Amino acid sequence: MARPRTPLLSRERIVVAALALVDADGLEALSTRRLATELSVSGPSLYNHFATKDELLDAVVDSVMGEVDLGMFADALDWRTALRDWARSYRAALAAHPHVVPVLAQGPGRRPNALRLADAVFGCLVQAGWPRGQATRIGALMRYFITGSALGSFAAGFPEDERLYADDYPHLGEAHRLAEHRRAVDEGAFETGLEALLDGLALRFERLERS
Repeated sequence: MARPRTPLLSRERIVVAALALVDADGLEALSTRRLATELSVSGPSLYNHFATKDELLDAVVDSVMGEVDLGMFADALDWRTALRDWARSYRAALAAHPHVVPVLAQGPGRRPNALRLADAVFGCLVQAGWPRGQATRIGALMRYFITGSALGSFAAGFPEDERLYADDYPHLGEAHRLAEHRRAVDEGAFETGLEALLDGLALRFERLERS
C-alpha cells in the first residue's frame, strides 16, 4: 500500500504547527485557513481534531506549559529551592514563546499541563508547612511575577537616541545603552526580583514556624 504524500493529521502535529505560527507572527496570525495551508490539508479536516479555534488555542498554550520543568517538586528539594528552579524554567518557556503570555496570564482554565503546574506548586508549599491560604497567595504572586517579567522587555523600551535624554531627563543619561544590553538587564532584573521575593517569603516562613 502506497504511503500518503502528506503525513496523517494528529492533534500533536496540528498543535506544533499552530505554535510555530504563533511564535512567528503572533496570536492574530492563527486561523484555520492559514494553519490548513501550513499543513497542506483542507480547513475542515482540522475540525476532526479541534471543534473550535478556542479549543485549538487552549491546546497550543498548554503545550507551552508542558515545557515547564516540574521535576524539582518531586526531588524533595526545600520549598525555596524548588520555587526558584521552577520559576526559572517557567520564565524560560515564556521567553521562548512570548506571544502566548497574554493568554497564559488569564489562568489555567481546563488546561491539563497548567493545572498540573498549579497542583505541583501548591502541593510543595503545603507539604513544606505553609497554610493553604498563604500557599494559594504565594502561587498567585509567583505567577504574577513570572508572567509579568515575560510580557515585555524593560531594556528594549528605551530608544537608542542619546539626544532624547540629554536635557530633560538628566538621570537617564545612559538609558540609550539599555537596548544594547537587553538580555543582561532583563535577566538580571528577573533574578533580582526572584531572590527578593524568596527572601521575603523566607522571613514570613520563619515567623510562621515561631508562632
